[in-house]
Amino acid sequence: MSRVAVMGTGSWGTTFAMVLADSGAKVTMWGRRAEVCAEIAEEHRNPQYLPGLELPATITANPDPAVALEGADIVVLAVPSQTLRTNLSAWKPFIGSSAVTVSLMKGVEKGTLRRMSEVIGEVLEIGPERNTVVSGPNLATEIAARQPTATVVACTDHNTAELVAAACSAPYFRPYTNHDVIGVELSGAVKNVIALAVGMVEGMGLGDNSKASIITRGLAEITRLGVSLGAEPATFAGLAGMGDLVATCASPLSRNRTFGVHLGQGMSVDETVAITNQTAEGVKSAGAILGLAKAHGVDMPIAEAVTGVVSGELPLSELAQSLLSRRRKSEFA
Repeated sequence: MSRVAVMGTGSWGTTFAMVLADSGAKVTMWGRRAEVCAEIAEEHRNPQYLPGLELPATITANPDPAVALEGADIVVLAVPSQTLRTNLSAWKPFIGSSAVTVSLMKGVEKGTLRRMSEVIGEVLEIGPERNTVVSGPNLATEIAARQPTATVVACTDHNTAELVAAACSAPYFRPYTNHDVIGVELSGAVKNVIALAVGMVEGMGLGDNSKASIITRGLAEITRLGVSLGAEPATFAGLAGMGDLVATCASPLSRNRTFGVHLGQGMSVDETVAITNQTAEGVKSAGAILGLAKAHGVDMPIAEAVTGVVSGELPLSELAQSLLSRRRKSEFA
């Protein structure tokens, strides 16, 4: 039986902890709020993020990272991407020398423009063979209801990917393995920005043609950036690419799409944060993703437009025109 530490008690971290427990792992969660940890450990629930869900009794939680990480074979990281470096630096002394890490985060670090697996490797000083990424069409609310889905476990080492896949293989949750960490990870990060754009045009009252165009051209942007960084094109047609993009852009359960809808209706970022009580990862990472694209000479007009709207530099009314007025070119150029 795997001993797993899940660092983060948000909706996706809690849901993934449930998947691990249903797969037979012994799970200890860490959260910064002692009262949330107590509810998970004593009442087997997390009502703030997943109301109505009864968690397996084999899941416990503790606000002390040393306790949560003790003896863990697998360390799952499920904190906001921009807080990873600080948190991980504090947790490093408690993480076992042979533990495998799993990133559930979908973002790019501001300033350094590092992917989350790169931050993990840098802070923990571990090689890629111990560093995995899980990504796919994984809307937490649906998985919490144990609705069937598939995902991708990516690692450059096949045996490590298989280890993590075995630990999270539940009757309703099917993991596939992939060695293309760059492609899987970038797909998860950039699709949040595309989902913001889809939400914006929906909030503006535009229809399915507009949304389908953004999804399709968004996939082209993700693919261009990924390939320029060494990813494999086939990854973007798979679960972590098109699969996650469609789920995130189409579902009202998607945090990023919903955030974009509010922006499209004329709310500011601060107003949207106030009514949703959270900031979508795409808002936090849009500028870093655009910076990464510019550093590699990759054209990403949708990401650029979203960054402009989020930063207040591009009026919402000019969003569509900024995309439609670009120079015509071949679809596959």
